[in-house]
Amino acid sequence: DKVLMELIEPYELRAAKLREFLEDVKPSLRYDIVPLADPYGPSVTDPNLQCLVVSEETRRGGEAVNKKRLENGLPELVLYEILLMKDPDHAQNEEEKISSSSLRQRLLGTLLRPPRQDPALPSRPYVIGLTGGTGSGKSSIAKLLGQLGAFLIDADKLGHAVYVPGGPAYQRVVAAFGAEILSEDGTINRKVLGAKVFGNEERLKSLTDIVWPEIARMVQEQIREADAQG
Repeated sequence: DKVLMELIEPYELRAAKLREFLEDVKPSLRYDIVPLADPYGPSVTDPNLQCLVVSEETRRGGEAVNKKRLENGLPELVLYEILLMKDPDHAQNEEEKISSSSLRQRLLGTLLRPPRQDPALPSRPYVIGLTGGTGSGKSSIAKLLGQLGAFLIDADKLGHAVYVPGGPAYQRVVAAFGAEILSEDGTINRKVLGAKVFGNEERLKSLTDIVWPEIARMVQEQIREADAQG
């Protein structure tokens, strides 16, 4: 449940930074850095531990550790509480303490690494693909890019356009799935068509083999149009 957990650095990098910090503070210090695969780690099983450093917000976790140690027949640890430094420049949506969560908030919208120069990629037009499930923010990001001058291509709208009478996939879809998928006005009834392919991989593949290449072709046409407009 961490804020922006997708931006948390990998364990190897975090361990390396911690090791560098410990060596800088006191080179003679003996320590073990271990990954925590559960909320307790070795604190509830290691009989050699004597003290646990906590903060005001993690004291309850320390008390839970001691409860677990007693259950395991181990002596309680001394809980040594430290004060966390406040961040005087924290934003309204960030934590008051100096925190990696705030750092991840600040990383949003920044380049984590410079763009890779690939000679195989044309310099223009530059094509960005937006994918994601329902409610993931595709429309919001597309609107933002459009306000910045991007030429927007809506694949969902093209997906509807291929089915309309006279559309590039209309005749082949009707031929493949029968006239019973047609409404009275001659348009393809998407619900009836969906019922025919839902749960049937072979029929679904037949449909996508007809429709997807046509959508891709229409996308390429619009990309060329965008390029022509500059």
